[in-house]
Order: sequence, then structure tokens, then C-alpha cells
Amino acid sequence: MKIMFPVPNPEDYDVSLENAFLPNSPPLERLPDSYYEPWEHVMTNMHGLILSKRLREVVDTLPILSTDRLSNVAEWRRAYSILAFITHGYIWGGWKPADRIPPSISIPFGAACKRLELPPVATYAGLVLWNWKPIFANEPVDTLANLDTIDTFTGSLDEKWFYLISIAIESRGAPIIPMMLRAIKAARDGDRDMVIRCLQSFAERLSELKDMLAQMYDNCDPHVFYYRIRPFLAGSKNMAAAGLPRGVIFDNGGAINRQKYVQFSGGSNAQSSIIQFFDIVLGVEHRSTGETKTGTSDLPKSKPSAPSTNFILEMRKYMPGPHARFLRDAERVANIRTFVEERSFDRGLTFAYDACLAMLRSFRDTHIQIVSRYIIIKSREAASAAKREATPATTTKKVDLAHRSKPVTSENIKKDLKGTGGTALIPFLRQARDETGEPAVDEWTRRLLSKKGVLEKEAAVITTTTRQPLKRDDSLKSIEKLWQVDGNGGGLCTF
Repeated sequence: MKIMFPVPNPEDYDVSLENAFLPNSPPLERLPDSYYEPWEHVMTNMHGLILSKRLREVVDTLPILSTDRLSNVAEWRRAYSILAFITHGYIWGGWKPADRIPPSISIPFGAACKRLELPPVATYAGLVLWNWKPIFANEPVDTLANLDTIDTFTGSLDEKWFYLISIAIESRGAPIIPMMLRAIKAARDGDRDMVIRCLQSFAERLSELKDMLAQMYDNCDPHVFYYRIRPFLAGSKNMAAAGLPRGVIFDNGGAINRQKYVQFSGGSNAQSSIIQFFDIVLGVEHRSTGETKTGTSDLPKSKPSAPSTNFILEMRKYMPGPHARFLRDAERVANIRTFVEERSFDRGLTFAYDACLAMLRSFRDTHIQIVSRYIIIKSREAASAAKREATPATTTKKVDLAHRSKPVTSENIKKDLKGTGGTALIPFLRQARDETGEPAVDEWTRRLLSKKGVLEKEAAVITTTTRQPLKRDDSLKSIEKLWQVDGNGGGLCTF
């Protein structure tokens, strides 16, 4: 007999009915206890300390503060966010990355991570979910017109906007959660009309989220993102080319010979619980990167490699514990896809379901377009500049995700360019996009959503209309070639 799990109540998992995975109340902008002023002082002066290359000097002299004075979850979140920013600033804020984090940060950061069930790295939670404030307290926060960030690495409008787009998407998408849980209950009861109404509203809201994502171009400059912001978002996993061949050590003050290097993925929009929730309720299944529906790999087989992991499932380890458990329990009850497939003769039902898949795929298409403009094109421009200005043996002084330890050439970009989450980005994004259309019920819709290559061309057209015109050699034909040769390209926080 099949077990009938109860439909989860979002509030039991620290999921807000109004703000979804954002907290109900705005996050703390400062810790109230003056005991933690040394941390807050560093955050207040983060931009200047990074510019002057004095951040490490200051952090090395910080006292080891106890976390015992943190009295509620809001304070723990603020502490985690502060220490995550300081950690990444410490690692990536010098001419070369630092691979050892001092005890003044490692010890309290470890305590905060344990309390919040997060790894010691700047996750989406610390950068986005707990890093916002309303401009006007009496206005809703589901619009970019009433949002600001609390902290940044660079102090730039571009970095603020990069986070704000995700914050607004989280908030605007919040009504989808109770609505689709209602749809799951309706499917259990055989209420076809309610399921259709929920799916129609879901598709409409997805269209709004896609338009919101496309506003990234308005205030985030690709050059600033690629060279100034993106390096600080990187983790320590698969970052050998960026100067961290073994990862990092979190010094806990014990014997040095007992401390080990660890590797963690950096902040990634794949860590957004709401995007994963969309996949779950629609029954979209994601495989390991390169794996086809038949279980085989479509990646080049030039040499043996370690088994690929399912990056999307891996990213749940980087979500706050209650949020990851909510997704797990939502998976147990998700029934919309089965409900629709069993009624494939019902045109109204299948059309509403397929419309949601089409809109979610379109959302991912928009993200691929952004990646092409902010990462692929910028990496190629860097390679072209290196060819014009330096010999093949020349290396840059600074070493990080944007300034590699290897010469910047097209071949090295193809081999080494990684996302901030440490994964090969373009193969991941394209596969995730294609998998989104696979559950389509209508034969014509399934054929349409399975077409490959068409939307990559649209991406090139859109990038030519952004506020920074492409160079003449970055023509449509050139962009189309990028999608073929950049097998390991990437770097933008990934949906």
C-alpha cells in the first residue's frame, strides 16, 4: 500500500507564506550586542579594506569572539552572513588567494554554520536571503522599487543589483508555494478545475519572474560583474586554475598537522529553494550533467573521468536545513505530473501544465542569455585582449576566478572556466533547460520544447541589444560558435 504523506505546511519549515524562503521580517542590518562590533567594523569598512589590500591584516588581529551572545535566529543569520562575507573577502581580496582562514573567523563561522545547517562558505542564503532591506517599511518587498541590499564586497550599484534581482524573484514567486501545495491537495481530491486554475496562475507568475530576471541588464555591467564581483562569489571547489588547488583550511586553533583542506561550492542560484520547488511540483527531473534519459553520457569521451554528480541535488546541502527538508517533503507528495499524464485526453488540463513547463524553460533560456553576455563573451574578450597585448607566457599579477594562474587563452578558457559553484556552467544550464521540457504531455508541445540550438541564437540577438554593444567580431555567427566550443564555460550564479 502506497504511503500517503501529508502535504507539508511551509511555516513548519521556516518558509513564509508571504515571502517564501526570505524571512518574514527584514534581516538585521547590524548585530545589536556591541560585543560583536569588531565584526561589524570590518563589514562597515569592507570596501576600503579590499581596495587597500588591508583586509587580511585586520582580520588576522581580530579577537576570537564567542557565539554564546547570539540570542535568536535573526542574530545567527546576521553572524553567518557577516562571517561569510569576511571569509570570501579574506580568500579573494589579495593579489593571490589565501588558503588558510584564521581562527578569529573559522571558529565562530563554524558555530554559525552548525546552528543554521550550512557549510562554511558564502551561500545563496547569506548573500541573498538574509541580505536585504526594504526602502519603505510600509510597502511590499516583491518589487525592485522597494529593495536594497545590506552588504556587498565592492560597494557598487552593479553588485547590489545582482543580488536584488534574485531577492525580488524570491519574493515575487512566494505566492506560488501555497498555491501549488493547494494544487497537490486538489489533485488528490480529483478536483481538476482547481488544478487548472493553479497551473494557469503559476504560468502567469513565471512570466513575471522571467521579465524580472531580464532586468539584470539595467544596472549590472558585464565588465564590472566579470572582473570585480564574480571573483568574490567563488568557493574553493574546482578552483585550481583560480589559485586554490587544494581548497582552503579553516584554522580552528589546533595542531596544524591535524587540519585538512576542504572544498566547497560558492554562491549559486542553484541553491535557491524556490527554483527547485518549481521543478518539484511540476515533476521536472534533473540528471547528472552529461547524462541522458537512457543513463548514458553525451559528454566527450576523450579520457576517463570521475562519475558526474547531480549538481542540483548537491546544492541542497548549501540550503538552510529547514528549507532543504521542505523540498524533500514536497517531493514526497508531488503529484501534478502524474495527475496530468493520467488525464492526457483533457486538453484544458494538459495545456495548463505544458504552459508552466514552457514558461519555466523560457525562464532558463533568459538565464542562458545572461550567461552568454556576462561570462562567455567577457571571457572571449579577455582571451582576445591577451593575444593582442602579451606573449603566450605572460600571466596576470592578480590570481582569482577572473584572473587565472594560467595565461588567458581561448584554450584555457575552454578547459578551466567554471561557475562560482565550481561546476561547468554551460553544459549544466543547457541540460537543465532541456530537461524542463521533457515532461510535456502534448506531442506538439513536447516536440517544440525539445528543439535544441534555436534559443541559443536568440541569446545572441538579445546580447547585441544591451547597453554595451558588442564588438564587430562578436557577430551572431561568432556567438553561435561559442556554444559549440565552450564545453566547460560558465561562472554566473546559476538557476
